[in-house]
Amino acid sequence: MQNKGLIKFFAIIFALVSIYQLSFTFASSKITNDAKSFADGNPEKEARYLDSIGKETVFNLGFADFTFDEVKEKQINKGLDLEGGINVILQISVKDILKGLSNNSKNPVFNKSLADATANLQGNQNYIDAFFEAFEANSKGTVKLASPDIFANRSLQGEGGVDYQMTDAQVQKVIKRKVDESVESAFGVLRKRIDKFGVTQPNIQKLGESGQILVELPGAKDVDRIKKLLQSTAQLEFWETYKIDEMGGFLVAANESLKKTEINTVEAKPIVKDSLSALLTDGKDSTASKKGNNPLFDKIIAQGGGPVLGLFSPKDTAIVNGYLKRSDIRVLLPAEQRYAKFVWGKLTTIEDAKSKEIEAVELYALKGNRDDVPAMGGGVVTDAKDSFDQMGKPAVSMQMDGQGAKAWEELTGRAYIQKSNIAIVLDNIVYSAPGVSTGPISGGRSEISGSFDVTETKDLANVLRAGKLPASADIIQSEVVGPSLGQEAIDNGTTSAIVGLLLVSLWMMVYYGKAGWYANIALAINLLFLFGVLASLGAVLTLPGIAGIVLTMGTAVDANIIIYERAKEELREGKTLEEAVKASYSWTGAMRSIVDANVTHILTGAVLFIFGSGPIKGFATTLLIGIITSLFTSIFIARIFIDWSLKKNSNLSFVTGFSKNFFTNFHFDFLGIKKWTYLFSAVVVIVSIVSLATNKLDQGVDFVGGRTFQVRFEKAVEAEVVKAELVKVFGSAEAKIFGNDNQLKITTKYKVEEHGIEADQEVNKLMFESLKNHFEAGLTYKQFVNAYEGKQYGILQASKVGPTVAEDIKTNAYWAVLGAMAIVFLYLMISFRKWQYSLGAIAAVAHDVIFVLGIYSLCYKFMPFGMEIDQHFIAAILTVIGYSMNDTVIVFDRVREFLDGKTKGTFSEIVNKSINSTMSRTINTSATMILVLLIMFIFGGESIRGFIFAMLIGIVVGTYSSLFIATPVLVDTISREDKKLIEKQHQES
Repeated sequence: MQNKGLIKFFAIIFALVSIYQLSFTFASSKITNDAKSFADGNPEKEARYLDSIGKETVFNLGFADFTFDEVKEKQINKGLDLEGGINVILQISVKDILKGLSNNSKNPVFNKSLADATANLQGNQNYIDAFFEAFEANSKGTVKLASPDIFANRSLQGEGGVDYQMTDAQVQKVIKRKVDESVESAFGVLRKRIDKFGVTQPNIQKLGESGQILVELPGAKDVDRIKKLLQSTAQLEFWETYKIDEMGGFLVAANESLKKTEINTVEAKPIVKDSLSALLTDGKDSTASKKGNNPLFDKIIAQGGGPVLGLFSPKDTAIVNGYLKRSDIRVLLPAEQRYAKFVWGKLTTIEDAKSKEIEAVELYALKGNRDDVPAMGGGVVTDAKDSFDQMGKPAVSMQMDGQGAKAWEELTGRAYIQKSNIAIVLDNIVYSAPGVSTGPISGGRSEISGSFDVTETKDLANVLRAGKLPASADIIQSEVVGPSLGQEAIDNGTTSAIVGLLLVSLWMMVYYGKAGWYANIALAINLLFLFGVLASLGAVLTLPGIAGIVLTMGTAVDANIIIYERAKEELREGKTLEEAVKASYSWTGAMRSIVDANVTHILTGAVLFIFGSGPIKGFATTLLIGIITSLFTSIFIARIFIDWSLKKNSNLSFVTGFSKNFFTNFHFDFLGIKKWTYLFSAVVVIVSIVSLATNKLDQGVDFVGGRTFQVRFEKAVEAEVVKAELVKVFGSAEAKIFGNDNQLKITTKYKVEEHGIEADQEVNKLMFESLKNHFEAGLTYKQFVNAYEGKQYGILQASKVGPTVAEDIKTNAYWAVLGAMAIVFLYLMISFRKWQYSLGAIAAVAHDVIFVLGIYSLCYKFMPFGMEIDQHFIAAILTVIGYSMNDTVIVFDRVREFLDGKTKGTFSEIVNKSINSTMSRTINTSATMILVLLIMFIFGGESIRGFIFAMLIGIVVGTYSSLFIATPVLVDTISREDKKLIEKQHQES
């Protein structure tokens, strides 16, 4: 081997760099474990401990010192499925941005186009492109985007803006730039909020030009708090309010009017003796005040006063909103109150008549106007911090700029004179509505107080400091993983990796003897390089990523197997050991096959990386890195040891007493039984297609949208019983045993299209109320929902995928599979220079994909593990495509070699001999792969069992198809004239 010294040099440098990079992971792990021991299960105490040592030197390598923050940056990051935490994709509302850019245009074509774009959005299509298409269709050239009442308004005019003379194409470029600027602004605001939140190693990134932002918060545990923090637009406003005595007449009139339409549908409740009931009955009991007769007043659960019109149950807010928005009700408002805005306050807790704590929200009436603008906007706030009010309760103090201070002084002065209140409204929720009792407030200082805890005031101050989002941010996809589940994943992944490594190493030693030892050393070095590269790139290690690493161990020895099998052939032909080794490592020996096989594998891995997301991208990353490092170690590192052994005359061997006669006299007529294999495969394909058409597939929420919860109970539960309980509250739900019989995977589409924090909280609370009878008494809502160290029961993992995202994922999946097949088809046609080779390979791959889909369609209803079609399944299919191509290419390379060589016989006999000569490699590689996948299937954990099963079936079928489908198709598509020409050449040679 030439340049052996240079290869040794690079290998040593690479190994040292890998050890250096990995040292930070070990150091960080030790420090984190120390923090856990110190905190004794208290996550807040653990976070404070780690924050306190962030700037301290904690790691000394002799030549450099590193702080804990620096160590964290250089370690291998664990994904949420290993670390626990929250992962969300936020969709910045491009619709809201467009409305803002148009100055809330009332143009009917503009607004219809916004609505049409929302309704007709296609998979992977950006909203802004859908809007432009809808506008063109609706306007038909009669209305321009540059109309003064759309985008050529005062705020967009000027340099770089929109001029009324512009064409629609010119305006589109400007608007796209403005939307990008708004999304960038939102990205900056969210980063500021997250940086102040306190989780370690947060990750935030924009996803293309879709207006979507990915946020990962490893270790975060308070689900509702984080979602609220991310989705708050921080639209701070100050409004003057009406008092209850000013609105009393309207409310009485509204209640009377509602009796005409609602009296038969309201639920009966005891009337509350508050100021509104006094207005209604003058304090006397009458027919009008009896329970069930007052559609609006019967909803009141506690007395209001001042600016509070009354307190209502959270579940009744939608009904009351509907009442107050009705045109026949709003017409009852006096002329001076016709622009009144009815807004709810912050959720609070009160005691009912039985001293039981219940949730309630206050109703306010704000003094609106024709333009629906507040008396004062929140953009004047320059700083905010959590503090305590005069009563010692948590509050948020704010400082305004000069302009804001002047406006605040005028507003508070007017409130003081009129003895009115000022509502402090954030994201359309009234946080407090204080009166002004000491005269105008100068200096621009104000305070938000109310029923807060310290955490809430910290988050509120954080949001206000970071600034407002330019548009609403909706969580369209989310995943929550508890740390306990993450630790289980680590344990399962580690076990499968160790067992897989030991078995593969043992097989290589038993089958190849001393050469097998060298392959194992190369495999160990390969793992060192692989982890070193992952650490250097700052890659995130996920559970599918661990699966990719374990899979790499199975494929890493493939190149060694090809080389060793070639060396054995050369030895059987009478060459010396040195000559056999040299020939096996040559391009005409094993190298051509290795390159072709791995290029096809890399191409499918690249497609997986491009179209995948989250954990799937992690799987693709480890797979691609593993292929490259495996090639280096198998070809160069193992060769160094083999050459060293030859030089020392240490009896190098490629066989053992156990394996020396394996496949040496193997002669099977593969083409002779092709009619039977065609028939078998045709039956399988037909049955699979029929099943796919009738039985269909169990599509996961990735593909259809929905909410999924992994819930663990203290005792075994019956899935059908739980399903029946959930259907009563959600309308539709699925519940399946997931692993053990005390664990369920629950899926529902309830309010999946509603993205606000309120909808998520409602689903969580309904889930808790429905399932709490299956838990021991004392389990609280927070214990059921939130993640924490040592959590054993309740929601261990939750995910949500909106319909739009599901459509995008499905579209990406189709393109990934078709793209992988198309790319490999082109590569093989270029490499083999005959389209018949590409056709044979694609026929085998299509057969394998249909076979696996058919198995999943036929078996998903009764298998004891999940067989959902989701992103993980697509990753498995692409891996199967890569392996099937890999195996087929090895066979095709040998077929090409024999057809170009001097082997005697008919065309079919030559092809049969070439296939038989690859059997040792085919069986060995398939056996190691199947062995590794079986270990992962047994020990890898429930969450990836379906993923591994797809690959396991795919490897078995892929091995079969490369021998019994790909090669016969190749032979049958080569013309009779070409076959006769080849036979003639071989007879003459």
